[in-house]
Amino acid sequence: MRALEEKVKRQFLSGGMEDAFQHFGAHVVKDDTGQVRFVRFTVYAPNAKAVDIVGTFNDYAPRTHVMRPLGDGFFRMEIEKDLRGHLYKYLIHTKQGDMIHKSDPFAFASAFRPDTPSRVTDLDTHVWQDGDYMEERRGRKPYDTPVSIYEVHLGSWMRKPDGAFHTYKELAERLIPHVQELGFTHIELMPVYEHPFDGSWGYQGTGYYSITSRYGEPTDFMRFVDACHKEKIGVILDWVPGHIAKDGHGLYRFDGTHLYEYADEDIRENEIWGTANLDLGKGETQSFLVSNAIFFLEKYHIDGIRVDAVANIIHHLGDSSRGLNEGGIAFLRKFTLSVFARHEQAILAAEDSTAHPLVTHPVESGGLGFNYKWNMGWMNDTLKYFQRDPVHRKHHHDEITFSLMYAFRENFILPFSHDEVVHGKKTLVKKMPGDYWQKFANYRALLGWLFTHPGKKLLFMGQEFAQMDEWKEWDELDWNLLTFPMHDSIRRYVKDLNALMHDEPALHEADHDEAGFEWIDADNATQSVLAYLRKDKRGRALVCVLNLTPKTHDDFLLGVPEAGTYKEIMNSDKSTYGGSGIVNTTRKTLKRPSHGRDQAVRMKLPPLALSILKREG
Repeated sequence: MRALEEKVKRQFLSGGMEDAFQHFGAHVVKDDTGQVRFVRFTVYAPNAKAVDIVGTFNDYAPRTHVMRPLGDGFFRMEIEKDLRGHLYKYLIHTKQGDMIHKSDPFAFASAFRPDTPSRVTDLDTHVWQDGDYMEERRGRKPYDTPVSIYEVHLGSWMRKPDGAFHTYKELAERLIPHVQELGFTHIELMPVYEHPFDGSWGYQGTGYYSITSRYGEPTDFMRFVDACHKEKIGVILDWVPGHIAKDGHGLYRFDGTHLYEYADEDIRENEIWGTANLDLGKGETQSFLVSNAIFFLEKYHIDGIRVDAVANIIHHLGDSSRGLNEGGIAFLRKFTLSVFARHEQAILAAEDSTAHPLVTHPVESGGLGFNYKWNMGWMNDTLKYFQRDPVHRKHHHDEITFSLMYAFRENFILPFSHDEVVHGKKTLVKKMPGDYWQKFANYRALLGWLFTHPGKKLLFMGQEFAQMDEWKEWDELDWNLLTFPMHDSIRRYVKDLNALMHDEPALHEADHDEAGFEWIDADNATQSVLAYLRKDKRGRALVCVLNLTPKTHDDFLLGVPEAGTYKEIMNSDKSTYGGSGIVNTTRKTLKRPSHGRDQAVRMKLPPLALSILKREG
């Protein structure tokens, strides 16, 4: 037993531990009959002279349950009671003579906010029903399959009539059918680990191993994931390894010292967010975080992790003038290597706004090892372009075409996330110029560019029906908008775009391969028209045309790759989508040189719209 303890300690302190959740926290230990023998508590607090466990089982009385020291700052105690459901904290007696109450960094559950104690719980009671899904997932590679992500904040997606949160069970009954009906492949959840302040949206955490009690029990969240997998919907979690909340009960100054965060105030204090940056070069911090990611993959069967604020990990405080944060970069490489060694099929996406190279390249090739990166450059340039009055777009044509200069340097996800619809930025449809009809036409064209541009797709909740008001974390989405025909037509359009992406390999198979995209005409700035091919792995192409002005072109000659008959399979100007109804009938090619090609079709370009043609046969 002692040798095992020494091995565990060395692994944890060196940063080499990947399953710290098996050794730390409160563990319910049972006998062969399933009866609880005791609960084992283990904590690391090297600045503690002593550690007590206080809780509802001892009226929070100090010195009643005193943990025994294991050396090197580790403490343990076994309490021979069935403590499931009881609340507890660690009372740490520091070497400086202070006494501080702390929640368990490895707790699996927490009290309902604003209460802050941890709660003893048993995670092994749920019987998973997703075996077939998990087996199918093992052989799946996300690169050449459809990936369309629906980003959700559980507390504000939908509320009860009295304003209360829906539970994980109730959300499963409402959210999953909505996502399935629209054809999204994944749900991405803004952080669901424990956090004290609703307005932080979960990005300022205190309980990394504790699924938030706002919506129910840990086993309820397991059932939510199980229900997603039953419908073949993956679950991605937002995860924040860079910084923590500074609330007194959390990880910050856990034993009276800066145990997990930087000691240097200059790089620790994140004034923009009011948080403390974690010292990712410390072994104990690395073990804590890497184990946390693996914990969610193994205990909760999640499908992927989106790492928040990677720019603040690559550079201290996100400031490139400070140079590279070598400890942060080493952590990211350790994290990706550790996860992929155990879960090859996981999605690991970096939300990175820097120009740091090789984010999605293997560690052994000098990369950071992620398999996806959010394409923030594409998002910013695209929204800047679309917000311009169409009369001025011809002067800024490079804003919409530039992304293809770097589209294949990384494996990109194209995000229209929550960050783009808060803090006075307006919602996507409100960003669009023009009158009411033109705003929606522009919005349909914007979504068309998203779904036909190389890269996987992400939409924030509400964008599937053109939410008009900015997102508010204290209120639900404006579901009443679906009673208005224009908003419901956007819902149908998003559903059809997702279905088309699924059905047409050219729109998903070669998202990360230069051979999957080819310009027909990238330079038509005068008319603000983009024409391009999307190809599958066998070279079969779809012809995509975007007309980004309100002017209709009734007789547009477009060069196409092959002779034959072309059928229009998508037109965002269809009346069913709220458009003007200018559509194309089947077109036969003409032997007329155009756009450097021998064959061409004559077609209509509807105003502010996407058209997609497919060669028959």
